[in-house]
Amino acid sequence: METRLRCLAILGSLLLGLCLRAERTHVTVLSTTDLHGHIHPTDSYTGAPANHGLAKVGSLIKRARLLDPELILIDSGDAIQGTPHAYHAAVVAATDPNPMMQAMNDLRYDAMVPGNHEFNFGLEALNLARRSARFPWISANICLVGSEDPANAPYIIKQVRGVRVGVLGLTTPAIPGWEDEAHYEGLHFTDPVKAAQRWVRELRRRNRVDVVIVAMHMGLEEDILSGTPIPGQLPDENAAVRIAREVPGIDLILMGHTHHDVPALNINGVLLTQAGKWGEYLSRTTLMLERAEPTAPWQVIGKTATTHPMTDDVPANPQILQLSAESYAAAEAWLDRPIGFSPGALSAARSRLEDTAIMDIIHQTQLDAGEADVSLAASFNPDARLPGGELTFRDIAGLYIYENTLVVIELTGAQLRQVLEHSARYFGPARPGMSAEAAINPAVPGYNFDTAEGVDYVIDLSQPEGERITDLSFQGRPLRDNQKLRVALNNYRRNGGGGFPALSEAPVLQRSTAGIRELIVEWVRTQAEIPMHANQNWRIKTP
Repeated sequence: METRLRCLAILGSLLLGLCLRAERTHVTVLSTTDLHGHIHPTDSYTGAPANHGLAKVGSLIKRARLLDPELILIDSGDAIQGTPHAYHAAVVAATDPNPMMQAMNDLRYDAMVPGNHEFNFGLEALNLARRSARFPWISANICLVGSEDPANAPYIIKQVRGVRVGVLGLTTPAIPGWEDEAHYEGLHFTDPVKAAQRWVRELRRRNRVDVVIVAMHMGLEEDILSGTPIPGQLPDENAAVRIAREVPGIDLILMGHTHHDVPALNINGVLLTQAGKWGEYLSRTTLMLERAEPTAPWQVIGKTATTHPMTDDVPANPQILQLSAESYAAAEAWLDRPIGFSPGALSAARSRLEDTAIMDIIHQTQLDAGEADVSLAASFNPDARLPGGELTFRDIAGLYIYENTLVVIELTGAQLRQVLEHSARYFGPARPGMSAEAAINPAVPGYNFDTAEGVDYVIDLSQPEGERITDLSFQGRPLRDNQKLRVALNNYRRNGGGGFPALSEAPVLQRSTAGIRELIVEWVRTQAEIPMHANQNWRIKTP
């Protein structure tokens, strides 16, 4: 009898344990960011195969859906700009639906966060693309002027195997520091940390979500190991670390904007991940959840993330290629238009280390179009090449890869010197015998190293930062501090891009609605031959 009772007790304990055993499930999140118009797995400027683009990413997404049909798919912005094909579809021959949105529709994205480059073509092009999407563009801190409420949906809520998942969107508020005001007319960009605090609280308290994901077109604002702020940022341009530390209730942050591959990073218990740029990576996160009983809320008990690189082994999805085939072919024909002649080949490979003839093409275009004394420009693409012989629009598109417009401002000689000193931060301290190339500061982006044409000067790396510009002269004479100059530059730099002193406050003498790339094309058309030699108006001096 005693043995029987013992057995019944053990059986009862087992049954009770089964009844009380916690229920578990999981949520899969796939994310992309900074696709920048890349669909086809080819280099836009050379036609060579490249392991990037939404067609390759799409193969992995569709494969993942076979394993988990309820996965969540999010993009963190900068989707519609970045390749000549994207520019052609948005501006030259506005395509409806936008090819990027059409491809993303096919892949069944759940939401996208607008990035700063969504504003490059103006609100008409932005809204045309947004209307093409069969998924919402979400951002909690893009608001109508005079309001703190979002202009569009701040978040979405998804139900995944009984789990309520809130996805909140945030956009870098630094857009007015880069864009012309007309491109964001009627909108203002609020503090992303305060916006996150407000809307995460609403998701948790009012909407009773089990999981909060923040998809942001922002990245890490500091070096995680040292805590040192990343140089060259505008205020609040990136805020991933602050939001992870200061906003309670977030489980996962999907980052963007900085183009870095961040497989997984844990800050204050928040998991952060970032899928690089151009569709070179797909981020995959798994959130593991548990609840004690069917009426109890789900609790996140584990989370992992990684980024999957596109390789030769990842095929391009034929459906995505087909969807964009017509717009791609039209752009290819547009890119292959002949525009001029070059008696020899030119390269931008050393254009951040020495004066080059290929950069002088940009400078001379800006000087002529702006009737300017001085031109400021950066080498945006050191891989740019101009072949000997016939030149096409594609060649110039490879040289000048951004949709900037020309602005002419007035600077004094002292202010121009400050600008050049700021630009010289591209190089760190140089020891005796060190080359200029070895002295490059990897924390300063190359697109923030402006060189000048119209003045002569030396960048002396043996001198401390702020005292490196020597022998600065204009028309053969030392440049006076109070001397006024007409300075041609792009609107990104004028509006604050790169944090250069004086530029954003300087008087504007002239603005062009034409893109600088198009101005370069017209300049090349007027030349019988492209000059083959730089005028060597600047050089770097090493210790």
